[in-house]
Amino acid sequence: MILDEICAHKREEVDAAKRATPLSTLEERIKDVRPARDFRQALRKPGMSLIAEIKRKSPTLGDILKGADPADMAHVYEQAGTDAISVLTDARYFGGALGDLTAAHRAVHTPCLRKEFIIDEYQIVEARAAEADAILLIVRILSDEQLSDYLALAKQYGMACLVETHDEHEIERAIAAGAHIIGVNNRDLATFTVDIDTTLRLKRHVPGGHVLVSESGIHTREHVQRLEDGGVDAVLVGEAIVRSPDIRAKIRELLGNDAG
Repeated sequence: MILDEICAHKREEVDAAKRATPLSTLEERIKDVRPARDFRQALRKPGMSLIAEIKRKSPTLGDILKGADPADMAHVYEQAGTDAISVLTDARYFGGALGDLTAAHRAVHTPCLRKEFIIDEYQIVEARAAEADAILLIVRILSDEQLSDYLALAKQYGMACLVETHDEHEIERAIAAGAHIIGVNNRDLATFTVDIDTTLRLKRHVPGGHVLVSESGIHTREHVQRLEDGGVDAVLVGEAIVRSPDIRAKIRELLGNDAG
């Protein structure tokens, strides 16, 4: 399973990062970083909110945005009406880097999420030092204790957490740990099949007051409208945007603003 492979390699990466940059160094850097922008509030506006993703490549598609400037991409996203920006920082499988996150953040006023396979508290401190406003936590790869601890640590640094789930049990675990932003990945990470109705089926398990984000498989205005009509607060879109020949137009289309 690709997720197991990614996490195994991530442990090696984190160990190497700890040796190269001690935690105390990251803590010193954070002292010079401005407070985190309000990621959760950006997703709570009336209507559908859009988290647009900067994604250089994927294990299934290969190179998508090779050589792209994350600052330029973030600026385009913001100008087109994006509410938040997700930056993939995994190097081996997605071609990203922490520097992509920092560059994107400094180019815009929009909240930026570090999308990463977080398996260690070190990565959370690392995210804030790189100017992240929010982080991704994947329920499937974390214990209940880790979920609770990581949510608390992120809060300590002023960051929000998008907590990714795929079924009812994972949603229950996320909420029990204290999550306030629940992501539903429409892609089954075991089979890689995608069904955006997964979010709509699971919505009833997300209590009122929580922000619900639909992830994966969202390509058209019709998809977005179906989710909005179903009461979903936000969508996270990567491939449909980065593979579009006109990114601004694609974002406006997804948001229903393409007539302007």
